[in-house]
Amino acid sequence: MTSLPRAYLDWNASAPLRPEAREALLEALDRFGNPSSVHTEGREARAVVDGARDAVAAFLGCDPSEVVFTSGGTEANALAIASLAAHAGVRRVVAAPIEHPSVLAPLSHLEAAGWRVRWLPVTPEGVAEIPPDLQGEGFGVLQA
Repeated sequence: MTSLPRAYLDWNASAPLRPEAREALLEALDRFGNPSSVHTEGREARAVVDGARDAVAAFLGCDPSEVVFTSGGTEANALAIASLAAHAGVRRVVAAPIEHPSVLAPLSHLEAAGWRVRWLPVTPEGVAEIPPDLQGEGFGVLQA
């Protein structure tokens, strides 16, 4: 039996670090200050966090105050959905049932709170289809 080379395809869950990311991580691991503290180590940690926030904002072309760091994808998805829900002018959302559980759970809470959640049909290949009645409409996509 011939063995095929392995192909890692779950890049949403985890991926190898780029060398520059590894270098930054190793440097950060040597720091131990709490960025919310006022002592020297805390102020140094705050400077690192603020520098990272500024770099991300510059890359995205937004204000640093618009950049929020979270502990991971699940928290980020929950925060994004909660923020959109709090500021939405309508109480409806379109989603696909193949979304990550970190998206499906907050949407289920919105649905229980009276929001209209329209679930898109999904092809056998796992592609969410946009029905004709939604095509041409202005709507956003949130994908985990």
